[in-house]
Amino acid sequence: MMREKSTGPSKGYWLTVWRRFRQHRVAYAGLFFFVALLFLVTLGPYIVPYQLDQVSLGERMDGPSLRHWFGTDELGRDTWVRILHGGRVSLTVGLIVGISTVLIGGLVGVVAGYVGGLLDNILMRIVDIIYTIPRIVLLLVLSKVAGPGLVNIMIILVALEWTNAARLARGAVLSYREQEFVLAAQCLGASRWRIMLRHLLPNSLAPLIVAATLDAGAAIRAETTLSFLGLGIQPPTPSWGNLLTNASTNIFIAPLQVFLPGMFIFFALMSFNLLGDALRDAMDPRLTNERR
Repeated sequence: MMREKSTGPSKGYWLTVWRRFRQHRVAYAGLFFFVALLFLVTLGPYIVPYQLDQVSLGERMDGPSLRHWFGTDELGRDTWVRILHGGRVSLTVGLIVGISTVLIGGLVGVVAGYVGGLLDNILMRIVDIIYTIPRIVLLLVLSKVAGPGLVNIMIILVALEWTNAARLARGAVLSYREQEFVLAAQCLGASRWRIMLRHLLPNSLAPLIVAATLDAGAAIRAETTLSFLGLGIQPPTPSWGNLLTNASTNIFIAPLQVFLPGMFIFFALMSFNLLGDALRDAMDPRLTNERR
């Protein structure tokens, strides 16, 4: 009996994607900023000789010095250390939400596109309903109901952001489900789940990978907004959003405390957007159509 053969993207396709990605100038900028941020937030706190909540009341609101490179806050805590720890929280939210939305949305989109019929209509109407409600309103209401906290914020963001990946996966599956490799798998007796997970989902990875980078940036932006408004990550746990809230009251006394978190947020969002643009160009099927 003939064995069913996997028909995901070929090695030649991924090599072509990698080659085009390396030739993309924007990709290097996005990758540089992303790796630099990861390095700083991961190893930076261990280099600076201060603890996260180390209070020094005699050094409150000090400016940059050899002891504190970027000054101290209203309790004498080192600004640089708190920004790096806040970056851990914000980047963790972005990466986990970006990956989770693609996994959930991709699976929903594949199921909706392949099964079709009533199930497709129900799932896509849910997507449409979430899209029609202003995102900031949903964020504010759900965060108020669920309460602040890292886990709650990530759950809320995943619940709102998976719809984009679902639409992309469904569109890809609709273009593949009548092709020969799917029909051959059906003739060989493959189950629906096997066809969806082994054949259709791998062929839908290109738009989903791009969606993951964009959703990660959107999650960081949403988390910092909620934390700035007092509905996200709560002190004493630092995040870039609540660091901006604390620093905004002292903007004229210590403007660096506002500038630094804002600069890190800018570079984080820029790195994810640049990576998303570069990946989208590298995976464009009109330019890299080397699928089996």
